[in-house]
Amino acid sequence: MEDPTTAAAPAKKAKRVLRVAAISGSLRRASANTGLIRAAGKMCEESITGLQIDHVDISDLPLLNTDLENTGGNPFPPAVEAFRDRVRDADCFLFASPEYNYSISGPLKNALDWGSRPPNVWADRAAAVVSASGKSGGKRMVYHVRQVGVFLDMHFVNKPEGFVQAHYPTSKFDGDGNLDDPETEEQLRKILLALQAFALRLILGKSAAESGQGS
Repeated sequence: MEDPTTAAAPAKKAKRVLRVAAISGSLRRASANTGLIRAAGKMCEESITGLQIDHVDISDLPLLNTDLENTGGNPFPPAVEAFRDRVRDADCFLFASPEYNYSISGPLKNALDWGSRPPNVWADRAAAVVSASGKSGGKRMVYHVRQVGVFLDMHFVNKPEGFVQAHYPTSKFDGDGNLDDPETEEQLRKILLALQAFALRLILGKSAAESGQGS
């Protein structure tokens, strides 16, 4: 009979790894918003277990034009289909974008629109949005993305919010757009942890609901 004092302890259940599709609304090489996504990726690799950043590049997406759909036997152009696949495979989303003219940047709005084409690939998942912009910290852009998310059936983390005054009163990024500010790093960490917790609640809730329907 096995001695209970020497028996191996039961293995702990591995924590689910959530894939975060992270999208920058700026195409600029040294973009501070793309720098926020790089910082998020490094943070997850080093200190946030169970969260993996997948930076989804949107620079190859054509401008939305429904004449490009259903041509040559393909529902969407190749770049759009590849983008939609990565969005579809994600567990949750992180948007980082500058504020342009009090609203969403053109590249990000274009990406949101391509993903919304039937079937909508954004629906029913958690999301967080941050902005590195001027003195406003991109507040108007953030609220407009949230508004679009209502129609797309995304569920945004409400707190903490991510308004980064990129170069005020001093720059928080180096010349290559890399985040270089401990306070902003901590703010980003809290947002990522909130996104992780919210995404897990949604996933577990859906699983429980589906199990209940099948009983």
